Amino acid sequence: MIQSSSLEQQLKGRDFLTLVDYSKEEITYLLELANYLKKQQRAGKMEQPLQGKTLGMIFEKSSTRTRVSFEVGMYQLGGTALFLSKEDIQMGRGESIPDTARVLSSYLDGMMVRTFSQSVVEELANYASIPVINGLTDTYHPCQVLADLQTIQEIKGGLQGVKIAYIGDGNNMAHSLMIGASKMGMDVAIAAPNGYQPDPSITKKAQSFANTEGGTVLITDDPQVATGKADVIYSDVWASMGQESEQEKRVEAFANFQVNTELLELAKPDVTFLHCLPAHRGEEVTSEVIDGEHSAVFQQAENRLHAQKALMTALIG
Repeated sequence: MIQSSSLEQQLKGRDFLTLVDYSKEEITYLLELANYLKKQQRAGKMEQPLQGKTLGMIFEKSSTRTRVSFEVGMYQLGGTALFLSKEDIQMGRGESIPDTARVLSSYLDGMMVRTFSQSVVEELANYASIPVINGLTDTYHPCQVLADLQTIQEIKGGLQGVKIAYIGDGNNMAHSLMIGASKMGMDVAIAAPNGYQPDPSITKKAQSFANTEGGTVLITDDPQVATGKADVIYSDVWASMGQESEQEKRVEAFANFQVNTELLELAKPDVTFLHCLPAHRGEEVTSEVIDGEHSAVFQQAENRLHAQKALMTALIG
């Protein structure tokens, strides 16, 4: 296992609610640990620092990558993961969040929560005595961005000065990408239609981090402006979970925000395409792009496993 005693002590027992709370050094350590665990797994050397540990996974939103990566990751680390849907626990029937947090803290070594409101995750963390991990809310998706940064680092050889262009809804992905990328000294461009741009308060935080780390943050309503000279282009669905009733309206609003071959040609010749998945092919991205030579979406998806193993090792181990 990689050694950094001061960072190990800083991270042990911490919550992971948003990357706002994590320093560049702490994120770097988590990425190094993710790379190490991936290398060890590829070599057939499965380290198990979480033997006897248990992770409770509370899901109020459905999931493929989050559930499987956390459950498999915990198993590979020697621990046990428990899937808890809102129908499985009393929180879905009116038990208070403080009571749920206190009870689960007496049984578990960590909690991962995938829900709608950021306030739910924050309240659980406030009353829990064990680490709480944000597996996704409507405001942030920090676990995904940890894997994204790992993927970009693998492909581009580093993060400082790399330009990432996010094309689409100014949602939880846009928020977390802005925060994570700006903390690592990257240049971030977000292209979203007016009325769908990121939360200004989160943009302001990202701009502050970028100023400190030597990066930039640009918000625009022009996908072509955002994509110019980009090293990485990132896309997400136009209507997230809970926004299904807005699908038709959003398809119209985002009609000019599709990532296609023409848009890729405005970026650098070796541009990498990323998508957090699931993708709606033919809407936010064409099949030609997502299946093309520039796409790294399945490498990115695999890295959810390694990044989350690193996170659980650091916080729970």
